[in-house]
Amino acid sequence: METRLNTEKGAVSSQSRKMIPSRLHHHSYVCADQEETRRFYQGIIGLPLLATWVEQAELEGFPGRFETFCHTFYGLADGSALTFFQFANPEVAKEFKAIRQTPFVHVALHVSEDVQKEIRRRLTNANALAFERDHGIFRSIYANDPNGLLVEFTCDPPHVAELNAMQSATAHDTLRRWQAGDRTINNHIRPDKD
Repeated sequence: METRLNTEKGAVSSQSRKMIPSRLHHHSYVCADQEETRRFYQGIIGLPLLATWVEQAELEGFPGRFETFCHTFYGLADGSALTFFQFANPEVAKEFKAIRQTPFVHVALHVSEDVQKEIRRRLTNANALAFERDHGIFRSIYANDPNGLLVEFTCDPPHVAELNAMQSATAHDTLRRWQAGDRTINNHIRPDKD
């Protein structure tokens, strides 16, 4: 869902927008093989490889411990990126290896309906399509990348502006009810709802 900024009283003013982050800069993950990762993100998904940095740095939280790594950046249309680290030392690579997560831990990328169809076709041809889901509020296809990261490609429905307006008006009240123990479902457009 194309998100809108909210405060306790509704939409954030244009002045207030200047005081919050403007967009995702990058999302990083650890990979075991940079070439396998490139084949997936550039070859199948179509994201351009924008940068490859080979670096040596002191690891945050490990004083005096310097490691060499390769850091790649795959670009998205808004200027943000998905990035991947591969460590030169196999022992360090094992230590920081990415762990396959549940479907509730994933990266979701916004796509148009046409782009989603094309990515679905490429994922299917590569036998990499994990599953599809109609959430009601948007439709998604999912793929597991070579590193265990679940990547979602989300397409908003034609009435996304109406959904955004509804959520903008009710988001804080719904969250307060949830925190108070009220588990009333409010996504009545989800096809698989009871």
